Amino acid sequence: MGEVFAGRYELADPIGRGGVGAVWRAWDHRRRRYVAAKVLQQRDAHSLLRFVREQALRIDHPHVLAPASWAADDDKVLFTMELVGGGSLVHLVGDYGPLPPAFVCTLLDQLLSGLAAVHAEDVVHRDIKPANVLLEATGTGRPRLRLSDFGIAMRLGEPRLTETNLVVGTPGYLAPEQMLGAEPDFPADLFAVGLVALYLLEGARPDAKALVQYFLEHGTPGPPKGVPEPLWQVVATLLQPDPADRFRTATGARKALAAAAELLPEPGPDDELIEIFDQLGPLPPGFGPEGPLARASGVALETVPGTGAWTVPEAAQAAHPAHPAHPAHSAAPAAGTGSGARRGSTPTGTGSLPDSGPKDTDPTGTGSLSDTGSFRLPPPRHPPAPDPRAGSGTASYTALDPQAPPRTPPPAPAAPPAPATPPARRRRGRRAARRPGPPARVALPVLLLALACYAVGFWALTRR
Repeated sequence: MGEVFAGRYELADPIGRGGVGAVWRAWDHRRRRYVAAKVLQQRDAHSLLRFVREQALRIDHPHVLAPASWAADDDKVLFTMELVGGGSLVHLVGDYGPLPPAFVCTLLDQLLSGLAAVHAEDVVHRDIKPANVLLEATGTGRPRLRLSDFGIAMRLGEPRLTETNLVVGTPGYLAPEQMLGAEPDFPADLFAVGLVALYLLEGARPDAKALVQYFLEHGTPGPPKGVPEPLWQVVATLLQPDPADRFRTATGARKALAAAAELLPEPGPDDELIEIFDQLGPLPPGFGPEGPLARASGVALETVPGTGAWTVPEAAQAAHPAHPAHPAHSAAPAAGTGSGARRGSTPTGTGSLPDSGPKDTDPTGTGSLSDTGSFRLPPPRHPPAPDPRAGSGTASYTALDPQAPPRTPPPAPAAPPAPATPPARRRRGRRAARRPGPPARVALPVLLLALACYAVGFWALTRR
């Protein structure tokens, strides 16, 4: 049996790993279904505040995968999402290589639709990339895309959690203005959508730096090989280096995409049929399609569906077979997990664009370790005095000097021996030592609530 979290969520098996935590397939004993549970691993105040921001995001849209609930247990916290089992765009391109333009139009339309709903809440995603765009396992039917991972998203005007000379995001999917330290805004998300579109059309990760340089020196290039001109005009507008030259909104880009899609030729009978497979592996031993096969210790009472009454869950028969049929509402193999056989070569048609960068050809999901992080901008000509605390809030792109010896604090002076106390006073001292603070399972939710109030208050002050 898996670990039970907060008396409700029973962790089954890990299905992915992000920048600040691991994603598990978990059984929700209250709603009696499998969910994706993101468990926070880093417990410092900076990561905790990001966690509070992400779990507080509530966007109800068919193409957005936002947190649904959260829980705290002792020194651990998690939030849950719907389980989406078709993998990410990285899996899809790893299976098929460059995708047909008509299929790309369908995916981009859904991505822009979800992004429009995110922007309507004044939220900038800041980390749109193929690994954060998940797919439901729809087989050969119409694909259904979900925009996920709001770990570094922020509302417009909200105070930033990083230093002013740090850029947060994934290298290779950052807009030029982000690299110059501009405040997060919607056009940066649209630039990332353009890079995702080029990735789908060419089957390889685009070289964003070379692409921007080409646009600046030679203007908009011609369409790459195999990309229809109407679709390329939409993608090229998304990729303009100047934010003012891009679409102003995701809805505007979606309208232009719909007009371009009408000019594309109809798919022929010889075109390859795209199938989106279920990338989630089989359930681990002890779990079946209807949940755990035996009741684990620490599970709270469950509700009877449709009645609201509480009951103790019945233990399943030990002879129940452990071959799971994948759940119908299948989550989130974060940032590229699972497996899938490569079903086609990945030739890259570059046309008049600069050469693409390294290909994302890892269908096994070894790229599941998130490459989202923070890294420093180039220092100014006259740098300020160094701050010894400057490196305390950085992430995976700011590392300590490996040649520097570790700092060891000076030894503390020996404390003088305590004077002898009468027996009665020693007994009182022993009684006082038995009075610890509140338990961790009480203190942590209070801390989370205080941090949430602090963030909301900070946001309210900045809105004035």
